[in-house]
Amino acid sequence: MKIKITQLLVPITLLMWICFIPFIGKAQFQKVDNLRPYDKTGINVFEDPKDTITTFDGMKLKFGAGFTQQFQNLKHKNPGALNNNVGSFNPAVAGNRLKIITPGFQTAQANLYMDVQLADGIRLNITSYLSTKHHNETWVKGGYIQFDKLPFKGQIWDDIMEIATIKIGHFEVDYGDQHFRRSDGGNAIYNPFMEGNIVDEFATEIGGQVMLRKNGFFGLLGATNGMIKGNIDSLYAASNPDGDYHKAPSILLKGGFDKQVIQDVRVRLSASYYGNQSSGGNTIFGGDRSGSNYQYVMELNAANPSSTTGAGTPLAFSGRFNPGFNKKVNTIMLNGFLKVKGLELFGTYETASGRTGKETATRKMQQFAADVVYRFGKTENFFIGGKYNTVTARLANTTAITYTDDVKVDRIAGAAGWFMTKNILLKGEYVVQKYKDFPTQDYRSGGKFNGYVIEAVVGF
Repeated sequence: MKIKITQLLVPITLLMWICFIPFIGKAQFQKVDNLRPYDKTGINVFEDPKDTITTFDGMKLKFGAGFTQQFQNLKHKNPGALNNNVGSFNPAVAGNRLKIITPGFQTAQANLYMDVQLADGIRLNITSYLSTKHHNETWVKGGYIQFDKLPFKGQIWDDIMEIATIKIGHFEVDYGDQHFRRSDGGNAIYNPFMEGNIVDEFATEIGGQVMLRKNGFFGLLGATNGMIKGNIDSLYAASNPDGDYHKAPSILLKGGFDKQVIQDVRVRLSASYYGNQSSGGNTIFGGDRSGSNYQYVMELNAANPSSTTGAGTPLAFSGRFNPGFNKKVNTIMLNGFLKVKGLELFGTYETASGRTGKETATRKMQQFAADVVYRFGKTENFFIGGKYNTVTARLANTTAITYTDDVKVDRIAGAAGWFMTKNILLKGEYVVQKYKDFPTQDYRSGGKFNGYVIEAVVGF
């Protein structure tokens, strides 16, 4: 009697799960040192915590995950709109009709985390995107090794690592503090709102950094390859029509103060710098591999996901603005955070300059964002909040058209949420975003979107 291999797949898979369940369960609840929790207790944790007192008794493995599901009811329009739900067009330019959007569920997103305690004070992290709106296939976000202790004998090494943390690998660039509060695919539990900033500061790059912390003060120095992935091929030349094929590293500087000054008051102030003078494709303002939580808003009706791969890259960043500093970029961010009991204030001021490979002169961009969140309930399991975000920038001069005036994008959002447990969050947001001073030939000229998004989040 012949048995097809496909007939054996189900019992084999079932047997594998039965064999691995005890190990998976054990791995999930093992403690890994100096790790920002993926649940509610990770809120308002910025850099990974530093604890030199550990109880290492062998290698430990921990799995975590983040899941989101959104329901969206947003409307968008630009001048000459037929109506908010059917789409719109700018009568001055043919082809500026916006995409037709209707209320509905967005694609669910999922992240998978694997953290390994390799040795005393040495941790490995690998994060994968299992499902996102940017890509429909599994992607590895990055992986790195972090040293809070060194495996060398000697008091000098103990003294250094008492205040130092070393990170090496392909990791999320620690530029500014806003990236600690943004949504990242299935990881949306830290963010009281649906989105991060209009200009989204997020990238994963290959490199290393050293952070020093003592008595509430901290400083960081890092260097990376300045691109979202490794690059040694000839495509670098194609992305730099200015003829400058020199690849420079990105330099990262950060410093500040973070302390619980009295029992109910915490203060954090930080300043960050990120600079790259000659990159083949810098993505500090466009490196998100998961995508926006506002789907298809202010997108051209003609824009579609890739017909060859099915990936959603052309429509992944709806509602955001990328200044296009992919060749050269210098940017500074100032952040302030104040928590008084359940009241939180967080502010961002950012100024940047840069250009593309097709430009010869640099342009400027400025961004300001401020939010207030009030958490209440016995365990601060409820919250309400409001956010204002504005961006002023010059559009990239990459075509025959030269733009000489700045454009502006404003966002106002109000949000509320409920933590059913420390792992389960239900939140909703109402948002209004407007596009001002765009050229009349630009489909965003006079544009606006508004409405609400509801999101369910699980993190552990």
